[in-house]
Amino acid sequence: MHGELTLPLTTLFGFLMVLARVAGALAFVPLPGFQVSPQPVRVILALSLTIALAPLWPAALPPELSIGRMIALIASECALGLTIGLAVAFLLETLMVAAQIFGMQAGYSYATTIDPTSGNDSNVLLVFAQLMGGLLFFALGVDRQVMRVFAMSLTAYPPGTFFLKPSAADAVVKLGAGMLSTGVRLALPVIVLLMLMDLALALLGRMQQQMQLLTLTFPAKMLATLAFLAAILVLFLPVYRAAAEHTVSALFRML
Repeated sequence: MHGELTLPLTTLFGFLMVLARVAGALAFVPLPGFQVSPQPVRVILALSLTIALAPLWPAALPPELSIGRMIALIASECALGLTIGLAVAFLLETLMVAAQIFGMQAGYSYATTIDPTSGNDSNVLLVFAQLMGGLLFFALGVDRQVMRVFAMSLTAYPPGTFFLKPSAADAVVKLGAGMLSTGVRLALPVIVLLMLMDLALALLGRMQQQMQLLTLTFPAKMLATLAFLAAILVLFLPVYRAAAEHTVSALFRML
């Protein structure tokens, strides 16, 4: 006697809707090494998070459910997941913007290495910023806050009821603007130091024209950048924590 495994249509609908929301967010959430991990690993993580949110799956089907409406609902769930993931990804990009700004001025952009998170060529400071951002993401508990946002989103917008509003798009745009401003704030002390070094070397070269200062410029600026970063790196933590709290509170307000 053969048994048959059957699932109610409500359970299947809830699984697909929540999976679309989770998968959309995981496309941008800055998990270290997630973007270059094998496809089965990403699929298993999305399925695991979806199953973990099973108590919040919808208990009823929307009226007049058809194939076209099903596709529209899945698209809206992906839009909500992408919105959450993009907002969280701005946290990592804050450090990336800062590292890109002063890394180019310090001369590190002339030597690139392989970024372990994306597989692309990046300068050393950019790779370091990505690794530090991934560590801070877990050290400050942002991963747990993202799970709370998922749970709250399923309560505030049950699967099949979310439609992208101008207020949500405006919140994401403001977070992007905050990313750029915070990245410039982090990079500004290093930029000021490098400008003073360029001014000092220019004056020295003007006074001693026979000196070949070009060969000393790159190592001096690189060493000064590393030494100054070692001195002020402890100040990056409160700035990153404030940006993380602002991002999480903006997501809660949006929901």
